Amino acid sequence: MTTTATNPQVTPVQDETGVRLGRFVPALEGMRALAALGVVLTHVAFQTGATGQPVLGRLWERFDMAVAIFFALSGFLLWRPHAAAAWGQGTAPRAGRYLLHRAARILPAYWVVVAAVLILLPSAAHTAGLRVWLSNLALLQVFVPFTLTDGLTQMWSLSVEVAFYLVLPLLAVGLVWLRGPRARYRVPVVLGLGLLCLGWNFLPVPTPEGIHADNWLPGYLPWFAMGMLLAELADLPAPRWRRIAGNQWLMWPLAGIAMLLATTDLSGPPGLTHGQPWQYAMKMALGAVIGFGLLAPLVLRPERRHRWLEGRVAATLGRWSYGIFIWHLAVLSIVFPVFGIVPFRGHFVIVYLLTVAFTLPLAAASYALVEEPVRQWTRRRFG
Repeated sequence: MTTTATNPQVTPVQDETGVRLGRFVPALEGMRALAALGVVLTHVAFQTGATGQPVLGRLWERFDMAVAIFFALSGFLLWRPHAAAAWGQGTAPRAGRYLLHRAARILPAYWVVVAAVLILLPSAAHTAGLRVWLSNLALLQVFVPFTLTDGLTQMWSLSVEVAFYLVLPLLAVGLVWLRGPRARYRVPVVLGLGLLCLGWNFLPVPTPEGIHADNWLPGYLPWFAMGMLLAELADLPAPRWRRIAGNQWLMWPLAGIAMLLATTDLSGPPGLTHGQPWQYAMKMALGAVIGFGLLAPLVLRPERRHRWLEGRVAATLGRWSYGIFIWHLAVLSIVFPVFGIVPFRGHFVIVYLLTVAFTLPLAAASYALVEEPVRQWTRRRFG
């Protein structure tokens, strides 16, 4: 999953330290890398049976909260130009240009993975009919029954993210009247949107067998809304709020507490069993706290340095994070037979290290040969 945005040039406001908010934040690359590795960890834990361990098993499976970080990152980066424009700080991108750059960033590398998996991975290729091909190529897996296939099951979250890309211009139009002096009301509106969507799973949405409405965008909007909220706070003329929300000694422990609570039945039963609607709402709320808590100190207090998150290794892994996300399950499916490891029978650490070791070269190749060339060509050709 990617969260790298194509941002226009804006002139952000300054906080009380004189640091300009809203520019490129190097530490976000490191956080993106950690989120990608967290997604790999939770999938390896499920497929090695590590989630069945007492105590730690619930923690391993709850690393799926890394998706909350990805969604919040997308919310922040893509909403940032609209929030800045509301205060007269630059111009928001045109919808056509924005969607073109999003498509160029996401689709080419994704289509390569889909083709590779549905042709070369035996467990997927043997069941890949036309419906599976079309649904996966069009990122409609969460709407078409039984089209999430081996090596590509993680793409449900990419389908949700693309839905957010499509809805974002509509949200921007809906708030376009909150500009200038009225822009301060955007914070409660965005927060209200996130709170409202916590009730999505309580609605009796009819779906065919094999489809769950809680995998649709409305259910995950609270996570995106946290990033949008950070984008609004970055321009809000209220330095005191930025000092509080950007305090890492407050926000990171808060995110840690939310993570620990998420490992309990508050966020659902163990494993992949669907919980009650209130448990789903709690999981979304706790994920929102995790996403906001981890990112707020990075984007609201950019004058603070985070050595590891801004280091060369973290920056490189952050650039490769999309490739890590789209390739890792295909690699994991191959690791088991190649190394003679039986799924769900242990070897969690070994399988994780092998999966990461073989995924990284593919992610690097994806970035160097597909993602970056397409992005650069799109920018040169269309601006």
